[in-house]
Amino acid sequence: METTEYRIPAVALRGMVVLPEMVTHFDVSRSRSIKAVEQALSQKQNLFVVTQQDPDTDAPEQEDLFTYGTVVEIKQIVKMPHNILRVLVEGMFRARLVELETGEYLNAQVEESEPEDFGDLPLVGKEAMLRNLKEIFQTYCEGASRNSKELVRQVLDSRTLEDMITQVMVHAPFDWEKQQRLLETQSLSACYEMLCITLNNEIEIERYRRNVQEKVKARVDKQQKEYYLREQMKVIREELGDDGPNTEAETFREAVEKLEASDEVKERIEKEIQRFLNAGFNSAEASVSRGYIETLLDLPWDKRGEDRLDLKVAEDILEKEHYGLEKVKERILEFLAVRKMLDASESPILCLVGPPGTGKTSVARSIAEALNKKYVRICLGGVHDEAEIRGHRRTYIGAMPGRIVDGIRQAGVKNPLMVLDEIDKVSADYKGDTFSALLEVLDSEQNSKFRDHYVEIPMDLSEVMFICTANDLSTVPRPLLDRMEIIEVSGYTENEKYHIATEHLMQKQMKKHGLDESRFQISEKAMQKIIHEYTRESGVRALERRIASLCRKADREILEKNRKKVQITERNLEKYLGKSIYETNMKAEHDEVGIVRGLAWTSVGGDTLEIEVNLMPGKGKFELTGQLGDVMQESAKAGISYIRSVSDDYELDPEYFQQHDIHIHIPEGAVPKDGPSAGITMATAMLSAVLNKPVRADVAMTGEITLRGRVLPIGGLKEKLLAAKGAGMKTVIVPEKNRRDVEELSREITGGLELVYAQNMNDVISHAFVQ
Repeated sequence: METTEYRIPAVALRGMVVLPEMVTHFDVSRSRSIKAVEQALSQKQNLFVVTQQDPDTDAPEQEDLFTYGTVVEIKQIVKMPHNILRVLVEGMFRARLVELETGEYLNAQVEESEPEDFGDLPLVGKEAMLRNLKEIFQTYCEGASRNSKELVRQVLDSRTLEDMITQVMVHAPFDWEKQQRLLETQSLSACYEMLCITLNNEIEIERYRRNVQEKVKARVDKQQKEYYLREQMKVIREELGDDGPNTEAETFREAVEKLEASDEVKERIEKEIQRFLNAGFNSAEASVSRGYIETLLDLPWDKRGEDRLDLKVAEDILEKEHYGLEKVKERILEFLAVRKMLDASESPILCLVGPPGTGKTSVARSIAEALNKKYVRICLGGVHDEAEIRGHRRTYIGAMPGRIVDGIRQAGVKNPLMVLDEIDKVSADYKGDTFSALLEVLDSEQNSKFRDHYVEIPMDLSEVMFICTANDLSTVPRPLLDRMEIIEVSGYTENEKYHIATEHLMQKQMKKHGLDESRFQISEKAMQKIIHEYTRESGVRALERRIASLCRKADREILEKNRKKVQITERNLEKYLGKSIYETNMKAEHDEVGIVRGLAWTSVGGDTLEIEVNLMPGKGKFELTGQLGDVMQESAKAGISYIRSVSDDYELDPEYFQQHDIHIHIPEGAVPKDGPSAGITMATAMLSAVLNKPVRADVAMTGEITLRGRVLPIGGLKEKLLAAKGAGMKTVIVPEKNRRDVEELSREITGGLELVYAQNMNDVISHAFVQ
């Protein structure tokens, strides 16, 4: 195929393509383009138009232009304002840019380059392709409403495939980049394929656009319709003076839109609102639905409080508000450290166990302040109905959510600190097992989907920090204990009580009674006397009441006697509080036979226990008095069995125990006494009476005995050592297996005491008997 080359003025187009047989116009404003148009007119030449690759280029070179353009015939020129020419042209044929000269105007050397035809394609094939292209183009035009019917008819009237391809290229409103790709195709077959693909893509895009537009229009129409109907209903209700369920439903819907909750929760509330609308205004069902909707709207489904993650601030708050309690403080700071490292962590489930008045509940409040958490306290003492935890089913009259969900609602956030107080006082009856209901609440693996019977929608409790308090864990089931981290809060020493009283209780009570340090003071010795002689407990609750009593009496004296200052000293303390209430069971002055000082743990701390044994001629009778429990009675029987088994070692007559009666008595008989810690004490007292050997008065002991004389470990060692120290004991015998417990105690507790570790009764006897 011969090619024709010639030079011709050229114009670079920006964002526009002229195709063969296309009649169109374009504006030129660049000086080189204007001169090229004028040169073409003066020489009665045609013009070569080619598109720039980058429309923003102002002075394009050959490399900035596409290779293929179109030779056009200038039909008309119109001068526009601002030195702009509008040129009307008609495309003649495709040409390839060979060389471009840039001077006053662009002068291009081009060669005519028509695309290859279909070659040997049979007429049947061409007819099939023609019909296919017509069908695609017609479908495209039906979707694109901007095309005129006359133009569509003109294109569809094409008789040949070549003519049809040209007409579609010219009249289909493709963007300039697609038109340039069509212009550069080297064959009509490739051009045909590109046209089919492009038209099909445009058809799909238009179909999708229309689908989206219809959905948006339907939604807008629905909203406009609902808005119109609601406005009509508002006007009708205003005219009738009716403020019925529709007004409430609108209020509920507005609250749902503002609610921070998942779509599932919002859908459930919407369904309940619709049920409320369908019910009669004054019906019982409407009343139940109203209460249920209000409860769901009050719950903080996804609303969280911001935790304080500053370890230093938390430590300062805990140290400031509480003296001692090192294990509790350490655990909270560990939790904070993990939360700060991971930026999220499961909230722990702690259980603070200890005697009354040791600050379990108040330390939980301080933890909430340290972590900047909302504080909620739920008292479980005496709760015996499972519905108190899980809530009542809505089918019952007066149904309401359980205490857990109600506590979350009070807090207003989903991650508060919740105190479950007195968890050991929970009971069970025919209404259900409350402990079992707590299993799901206090399980970090399950409580993310806690289901309250009233709310019915699963609630996430995994971000709630639960702190339980208890005095005694013996009543708490093992499965529940397994879900909690136990932290023991033991009783305070007298020194700790003194610090707590002077650093915390004094300021608290003086503030409650309108006093300050300039008007009321308690001397150091007076405070120590109050602790030692007027209170006997592990905690500080009774001590606080004594200080409150002194504050009240000081208020009265200041008002009645016009005194400027009341000072409590050791000398005048009896005037305000009366005679001393407690006298410590001090050690005996002399070593005696059959009398041994034991150590006991009570709910209010440690105490000493004096055990007396008398031997009398008789018939081997064995008597126990002092209101002893089953465990202590068994310990006494084990002790006498051990003594009888070793009677040969002490050269006792085999008939000795058949000829003597043994009487064991523990004073204060009206007070029930029981526990596995007095075995070695009773055995030592009985052996002392049998052998007529005195026991050291300054020795106290605690431990359980076996039939073979082994000494078993006991609990409550800290409180027992404090009691021994308060009674003036010098030596304390404890089981060898309690050595590790002693090592954890501070020097303040063990200081001044000689601790003897016993593995068997021989160790006890060697240190207890007077040598």
